[in-house]
Amino acid sequence: MHCSYKAQLLQAFCKILTMSIQSALIFFFFLLLLWVIVRSVYHFIWVPWRIQLHFQKQGIRGPGYRWIFGNTAENQELIAEALAKSMSFNHDIEKRVIPAYQKWSTIYGKTFLYWFGWKPRLAISDPEMIKEILLNTGGSFGMYSYSPHAKQLAGNYSVAILSGQMWAKHRKIINRAFTTELVKGWVPEIVDSTLKMLKQWEEKMDGREEFEIDVHKELHNLTAEIISRTAFGSSYGEGKNIFKLQEQQSHQVSQALQSVYLPGFRFLPTKNNRKRWALEKEIRESLRELIKKNSGTNEYSKNLLGLLMSASKNQEREEDRLGVEEIIDECKTFYTTGKDTSANHLTWAVLLLALHQEWQSKAREELDRVCGATGLPTAENLSDLKILNMILNETHRLYPPPVALMRQTNKDVKLGSLSIPAYTELYLALTATHHDVHLWGEDANNFNPMRFKDQRKHSFFPFGLGPRICVGQNLAVVESKIALAVIIRKFSFIVSPSYIHAPMQFLTMQPQYGAQILIQKI
Repeated sequence: MHCSYKAQLLQAFCKILTMSIQSALIFFFFLLLLWVIVRSVYHFIWVPWRIQLHFQKQGIRGPGYRWIFGNTAENQELIAEALAKSMSFNHDIEKRVIPAYQKWSTIYGKTFLYWFGWKPRLAISDPEMIKEILLNTGGSFGMYSYSPHAKQLAGNYSVAILSGQMWAKHRKIINRAFTTELVKGWVPEIVDSTLKMLKQWEEKMDGREEFEIDVHKELHNLTAEIISRTAFGSSYGEGKNIFKLQEQQSHQVSQALQSVYLPGFRFLPTKNNRKRWALEKEIRESLRELIKKNSGTNEYSKNLLGLLMSASKNQEREEDRLGVEEIIDECKTFYTTGKDTSANHLTWAVLLLALHQEWQSKAREELDRVCGATGLPTAENLSDLKILNMILNETHRLYPPPVALMRQTNKDVKLGSLSIPAYTELYLALTATHHDVHLWGEDANNFNPMRFKDQRKHSFFPFGLGPRICVGQNLAVVESKIALAVIIRKFSFIVSPSYIHAPMQFLTMQPQYGAQILIQKI
């Protein structure tokens, strides 16, 4: 009886204990659920409402916040609708490359507020406001925080992503690779690469008077060869696999930039994530092999890779050295941007000259006058090619490489008359600025290189401005000028009937269906 009584007491105690644990767990999960609800209401309802009200009091309106996903769905729909249609070959391109900005600015004004997910994004096209943001050195405006998926193209240690002391260290090293003197030393290689491409064009013509070429594809191969030779001391053949892999990665990043990133999603083994992981691994292994191959030579001390590697070895203080992963990330950035930006700029320049034959003739006459019998540009006569420079500037104005720049506020700031809360994203609509009739006149959407005859315009910044101006600007300008000069000197060209004018945003602005021209040997 005594044992039975003890057993009953023990059973009762265990039952009470079990009920207490269950109650505690229920209470814990209730608190957790309440915490999630409160935080969700705060971040997804209260904060957006407060920010929207803050801007409305200052006269800034917009399409209005939608829970969690903001205006992302409408933005994607407008892009898809724009890409489904081609247009006549004119340069009024805002409705196609920045359709959301074009629509919303018409309704709400040139400065308006919209939402990328639950994050506020202020769209700006006023050149004075853009300059104030880009030229600021006080830390009020910082780099935009891209999602982890978008960062894959450049990596975590790229000068395009970094800020603060890490950015200053990387920028200082990379600046030494793109000085005017070093870039001038690469002129013969750029000329040689361009002549090699034109020789292939002649072979394709096979004696015919006229031949169609997709110049967009050809120029991507050319700039890949040039960036390989000048920045990495290799050849397009060596880097071909890297370019191919990065092109696939670019498609994924372009999609990621248009979508709201959900925290932690990149760690899930989805089909797209597994593809991202495999691509990233293969690219990094290829670049690691390139670095290893060139680590024992001195030949590359005058190019980007050589300077990055030198900085890795020769700094006395360890904190001043670049690690292998840092070098890989910088190589990834310049393999992509060094190829795509110049190739797309050159593509639009060729198309514009193919459409506007009179400027093709003017440029060719200038080349005959400046370059003499050879007709080939050199480091010494590049600055004398004024007409070519005007053509390239006007091309950048009409078809800027980045359709917009992204920044964000690091703290509460004043911008002009506006009070902007901390961590507001800033969409700097360069395309809209470059096409604004109030800034450029009624012919803003016309190709008119003469507008750049006198001086650089205050509302023109295709490479950005300020401390973070494009570090490869010197190479990009020289490369474009030389390549275009050599092409014009050797061939005349017109727009092919098969060309479909369909500019699109894909990291940088490019023709959606290629750029078909008809070439004739001079």
